[in-house]
Amino acid sequence: MAHTVEIPEGLGYVGASLVSVVFLLIGQSQVVATYRKKAGIAYPQLYAEKAEAEKSQDAHLFNCAQRAAQQTLEQMPIVLILSAINGFKYPILTAGTITLWTVSRISFTRGYITGDPKKRGSALNYLGQLGLIGTFSSGLHYTTADFCFRPRGIINFYVSNVVVASSQLVKT
Repeated sequence: MAHTVEIPEGLGYVGASLVSVVFLLIGQSQVVATYRKKAGIAYPQLYAEKAEAEKSQDAHLFNCAQRAAQQTLEQMPIVLILSAINGFKYPILTAGTITLWTVSRISFTRGYITGDPKKRGSALNYLGQLGLIGTFSSGLHYTTADFCFRPRGIINFYVSNVVVASSQLVKT
């Protein structure tokens, strides 16, 4: 039994915008490496110890850069999952919010590496995340209610494949 999956027009923009995240992560890695070298923090030590950070501004800045990169990595699963779900319903809006999120993470990192973590927060830093979450509610409706319970949805896809597979087992 043949099934078709409709790829929405504009889904390629979602993939293209996710490439910006790759460049963000590379940039943050370079920032962390630069501050690590200045602070003299050897691998595999993840952060400068509290005493080191209090004594050395370079160690403190390294901790700030490392924390900005870590917070970005902590958000990546959320961004990727929301992008996948939202992209099928609102591909262009999703691509825009991913790009906005990437720009907001650059702003976040630049603010954090000033040495004053209070400068990391601004309205821009939350717009990309809120955009992805905002489109999620509508995207969730699309992926669950529309996709799962329509006659051509995922439930019937699995049921029909189990019926076909079991009928083929009986014939052999």
